Amino acid sequence: MEFSDFIKYVPKIAKETLPATDAHAKMVPPERIEFLQKQSLINTIPKKAAVLMLLYPKSSQTHMALIVRNSYPGIHASQIAFPGGKVEVYDKDLSDTALRETHEEIGVPKEKVEVIRAFSEVYIPPSNYLVSPFLGFSNEELFFKLNPEEVSGIIELPLHQFLDESTVVTVSMTTSYAKDIMVPAFQIGEYLVWGATAMMMSELKELIKRVV
Repeated sequence: MEFSDFIKYVPKIAKETLPATDAHAKMVPPERIEFLQKQSLINTIPKKAAVLMLLYPKSSQTHMALIVRNSYPGIHASQIAFPGGKVEVYDKDLSDTALRETHEEIGVPKEKVEVIRAFSEVYIPPSNYLVSPFLGFSNEELFFKLNPEEVSGIIELPLHQFLDESTVVTVSMTTSYAKDIMVPAFQIGEYLVWGATAMMMSELKELIKRVV
């Protein structure tokens, strides 16, 4: 999609009703859907985090930034994700968290990003994080400076490729809650995107397809 065309859709994207759990469920194994539906946060005090779904022009085409997290001992090591992280006490709000973390992880100053809106929260049981995604865009092509302590690579995903249904696959995988389970995912070149990030991507994909 031409970036100039994407910009025309921004007002509609900002006002459109979010697909929320209906979109999330498309990227969740059937065995996991019932658990997530019954999951209650009433008796849980999750840690809070925020991520940025960042769109920008590259060679006049709309692209989206995803990061490859470093290999380290931990639940989310080596996974594909949106830039972002946990809330700090000095953050003004959740969108400020997403912008600050994006700057820290991939070197994009918050001044270059316009936040369009918040998307539906996603709870991650293994790490007990409640993650708030925000959609934002930059009007200029971005040059990334990766934080080597957290990020090993970046994926610049063309929006037209992201919206193509052929990127959605189902693969056998061992997760934190099951062994050899069939998991829906986005196949982005050599990378598989699954779990919470895939759920967020599914909601973004459905919303964009509604308005274009």
